Amino acid sequence: MARFRMYPTSEQAGIMLEHCAHARYVWNLAVEQHAHWMPGRRSAPGFAEQCRQLTEARRDNEWLAAGNADVQQQALKDFAKAKSARFTSGFGEPTWRRKYRHEGFRVIGTDRVPEYEADGSPKLNVKTGKQVLGRSVVVQKLNRRWAQVKVPGCGWVRFRLSAKGKGAKLPHAKTFRVTFRNGQWHIAFAVIPGPTPAPGTGEVIGIDRGVTITAALSDGRKLNCPQLTVRERAQIRKHERRAARAPKGSARKTSAYAKVAQLKAREADRRKDWCEKTSTLLARTYDVIRFEKLNIKNMTRSAKGTVEQPGKSVAQKSGLNRSILAQGWGLLRQRTEHKAPGRVEDVPAPYTSLRCSACGWIEKKSRKSQADFACVSCGFTCNADTNAATNIAAGQGGIPRPRCSAGAGGATAATGRSSAREPQPTWVGIPLF
Repeated sequence: MARFRMYPTSEQAGIMLEHCAHARYVWNLAVEQHAHWMPGRRSAPGFAEQCRQLTEARRDNEWLAAGNADVQQQALKDFAKAKSARFTSGFGEPTWRRKYRHEGFRVIGTDRVPEYEADGSPKLNVKTGKQVLGRSVVVQKLNRRWAQVKVPGCGWVRFRLSAKGKGAKLPHAKTFRVTFRNGQWHIAFAVIPGPTPAPGTGEVIGIDRGVTITAALSDGRKLNCPQLTVRERAQIRKHERRAARAPKGSARKTSAYAKVAQLKAREADRRKDWCEKTSTLLARTYDVIRFEKLNIKNMTRSAKGTVEQPGKSVAQKSGLNRSILAQGWGLLRQRTEHKAPGRVEDVPAPYTSLRCSACGWIEKKSRKSQADFACVSCGFTCNADTNAATNIAAGQGGIPRPRCSAGAGGATAATGRSSAREPQPTWVGIPLF
């Protein structure tokens, strides 16, 4: 989706908060209807029946009738989609939406535009033979950095275009979603962007992800995800202490936690912005992009254990988990796949950090430290992360096969030195040369 920062006036913000309350109220009513079902009772109403019930509820409830009917109806449509996708989305059954946490609503475009088939011919109605008119969001561009969109009940609301100059194109969508979180309004247009074209140079890049260096590329570059500054982290600790000392339910506690959430949201925004820019850079520069295959969910699993078998070094493991999640490994891989579909490959992780990219010899003693790699066989030295990225770019991972020729992907003849033996994963079909 195309997502932009909105800047409504105070009056417009109040109206949009009412839209959020109406959408949340209607959603929770739908959740309650479906939660009431049990074997032996009639099935819960579908989308069409809920829309009819919404019309009756608007007649009886003045507060609900004061809101926009399209906003409330789109909330029911969102619930119907979430209900039908509960087995495939990974989120399960739709749950309750809470105030201050789930603030947002969806709006369908009010402008009518003719629709066309894929070949460019007009899309005709089967019964009447007339051309089909679809919905479109009303958007206007003010200048190269600002635009405005029509929101029901609010009129024109300004938002800031992210791209500069000629790249700042107006989104053409049928619907858009408005969200409010940590004091910031955002608008997301339902537009699926096209893939980034490959440069056609045939260049392959390997990416090794880590905590000290977020992304080490096989060409020697090192990219780091921006984090909070020392001063910002000190502010978080200060507000957390104030919240802990404030009375329960007091305004001071709420205000302190709100400031902490705002600082953490700033860190998340920086991480998302960095992942977007880095994934675009990778998709535009390289034809094939290879990542080290990591199971991030298992890597960041808690170590606290159970009452019968308590874990060890729980605090240290929690700190490591926070450091891993702060790097945005999964988001970088996901956004790169979205922008370069079919050009992203996963290389098995075993041996990528222990294999020498010059001769191919695998030895755990070659990894001197986190940053230093010195092969005990051929004497090749380089940065450890760059060496791992070079192996990933060559597709070297998972199967330690001896090779006759030297070079990236090769291996020297076995000697008397001990070799590190790691579990051998399933071969993924990436050639070793």
